[in-house]
Amino acid sequence: MTRDTAPGDTSAAQTATQRFLAARDLLLLHGTDLAKAVADFRWPRFEHFNWALDHFDTAAARHHRTALRIVGTGGPRTDRLIGYRELSRRSNQVANWLCAQGVRRGDPVLLMLGNRVEVWETMLAAIKLGAVVIPTYTTATAAELRDRLDRGGVRHVVAEAHLTPLFGPRTGEWTGIAVGGEAAGWHPYADSETASEDFTPDAPTGADDPLFRYFTSGTTSQPKMVEHTHVSYPVGHLSGMYWNGVRPGDVHLNISAPGWAKHAWSSFFVPWNAEATVLALDAARSTPEQVLDVLRTRAVSTFCAPPTVWRGLAARGLGERPPELREVVAAGEPLEPALVELVATHWGLDLRDGYGQTETTAQIGNPPGRPGRPGSMGFPLPGYAVVLLDPETWSPVPDGEPGELCLDLSERPLGLMRRYVGDPERTHRVLSGGHYRTGDLARREPDGSLTYLARSDDMFKSFDHRISPRELEEVLLHHPAVDDAAVVPVPDPVGLWAPKAYVVPAEGHLPGPETARTLLALACAELPPEKWIKVLEFVAVLPRTASGKVRRAQLRDRRAGEEFPLAPGEPRPTPQP
Repeated sequence: MTRDTAPGDTSAAQTATQRFLAARDLLLLHGTDLAKAVADFRWPRFEHFNWALDHFDTAAARHHRTALRIVGTGGPRTDRLIGYRELSRRSNQVANWLCAQGVRRGDPVLLMLGNRVEVWETMLAAIKLGAVVIPTYTTATAAELRDRLDRGGVRHVVAEAHLTPLFGPRTGEWTGIAVGGEAAGWHPYADSETASEDFTPDAPTGADDPLFRYFTSGTTSQPKMVEHTHVSYPVGHLSGMYWNGVRPGDVHLNISAPGWAKHAWSSFFVPWNAEATVLALDAARSTPEQVLDVLRTRAVSTFCAPPTVWRGLAARGLGERPPELREVVAAGEPLEPALVELVATHWGLDLRDGYGQTETTAQIGNPPGRPGRPGSMGFPLPGYAVVLLDPETWSPVPDGEPGELCLDLSERPLGLMRRYVGDPERTHRVLSGGHYRTGDLARREPDGSLTYLARSDDMFKSFDHRISPRELEEVLLHHPAVDDAAVVPVPDPVGLWAPKAYVVPAEGHLPGPETARTLLALACAELPPEKWIKVLEFVAVLPRTASGKVRRAQLRDRRAGEEFPLAPGEPRPTPQP
């Protein structure tokens, strides 16, 4: 257990665990009072901190709660339940065994597993060892893996046995560990069960030591490699715990696949910071019917899913409210007001939108206990000072005007990344001038809430007017003929650019001229002339990232009539993470 004293602390020295829990408990105390939480919360500061040793193991020693419940295929009785104490013990074994295979402090370890218990065991073990985890989704291609091995400087790989051929012939540059079976030249993960259950770290873990390297979804450029530390994600996710409204003893379901930052957000740190239970199901294969069944039969109290999943649930029919469900949230892309209204009508719950990035933890959200305004991102969360700046002059913009979302670094938020690995120029660009620049545009409303507009590189000028694609998309999404929609600029000989809408028609609506005329007329009625949609094309599906963000670059480069091939890890027309 690490002992640290904060700068200027004249009281008796506190352990890192005590400092962490004090910050957490303050947020739990003010769970429905955002103003009080923002005013009183301060990020705990550490010289040394190891979340797995200083928080998870100490929580395991205090109680016998279930830490992880993995949904089985034959009803609740087939689920696997793993306690905090069992995971603490097993992660000690895995840490000792990985060390015996050559894993050392600071070594990059690529992790490529589905939602199985070994994900949580290995992540806890890697934290204890001080290794650097590179989570990777199981649908990554061989080319993507080569890029991660190279740019990530990978020394060890932990992967599903059946996926090992994607890595090609073993070269000896990295150690291979196969899970769920055997693979030639790879060490079997099952051997870890013979290792010692007592783990002693080789040294204290520096709070600023690297812990994660996440590859972004790369919607407009080559994926960036985002590096987080032993405090920026583990402790930084206190803001996400607050926004989700997770409390000790809750059962928290998050629809996400390992390999994406949202899995670390809400299937690892958020619920375990609160000492709740993580409920996990096979996100890549779950249907709306299965999600609704799990919500009703596993006593789920808090639920987080991307809007793609919420749309699938809405199309299936929400039915009666799950009996134990208390909090419902969405993240990954802006949440349309129609979904918020539907959940309120059928379940009597506020579906609350939130905002964050791979580079940060939850920055903005509609908090618990406060009815959210449909279409609103919410308010800055505890620990984050959000400002809107003009992207050209970098001066503050007045309420009602679009500005780039930026974080004030005069007191650096703990949940902010350390850097982009291998790209000091980009790191300097987004962290210079006393602010972190998110690249997202928003508008502040009179009540202090924020409304998402677009990525700064998605905004475009048409006939000398700045256009936010999201504003036009929301008009289309209100029509029952529209299942999904995205707007991008296309060249215009007079106005430079003009808005073009790609529309996925809803079931029962034909993708023909009559529907197109109806939708264009709706846009003309709801929008000022300078924002009228000039071109509309129907498609079977929109290209999206695994978190639900539209791949606008792919839309802009698309040839007329060309179908969208779904990239690995992207959601299918049925809801995926």
